[in-house]
Amino acid sequence: MGFNTILVVMGVSGSGKTTIAEMLAGALGVGFLEGDDLHPSSNVEKMKNGTALTDADRLPWLQAIAHRIDDWRTRGEAGVVTCSALKRAYREILIGYRPDVRLVYLKGSRELIHRRMAARHGHFMPVGLLDSQFATLEEPADDEQPVVVDVAGSPAEIVAEIIRRLGVAPQASV
Repeated sequence: MGFNTILVVMGVSGSGKTTIAEMLAGALGVGFLEGDDLHPSSNVEKMKNGTALTDADRLPWLQAIAHRIDDWRTRGEAGVVTCSALKRAYREILIGYRPDVRLVYLKGSRELIHRRMAARHGHFMPVGLLDSQFATLEEPADDEQPVVVDVAGSPAEIVAEIIRRLGVAPQASV
């Protein structure tokens, strides 16, 4: 029996969501969706200008991701999607009643993530918004059944740990 779950890889900007999710999707042999690609251009412009998004800004984006998740579910496909999903209310939109959708939380210290953000180039999210990300972050509670992984390791180590905790066999090497 193959992997039939949709994983929402969450965490603050700079936690490694895209890198980890792409590798995870490849290892599991499932589809990948970069949630940031579904942001309206107005959201991207706000973030580029150093303005934190409001809940009203985020709602259409979260709904667009949830719609894509439901498309996968309707087709019986597994997948991995990235989304910061910083608040429980956001995760309710993405996961809610969907028993085949799991949360993977990439957890890291502000110091580690700040160093990583400062080293990356060409991303729309400026380092200056990291504090607002941590201020907004509501870590997943036990009842959300998250897979929580420390991001201090290498991407390959993080992906291997997620796969181990999910109890599935990778389809490709990590």
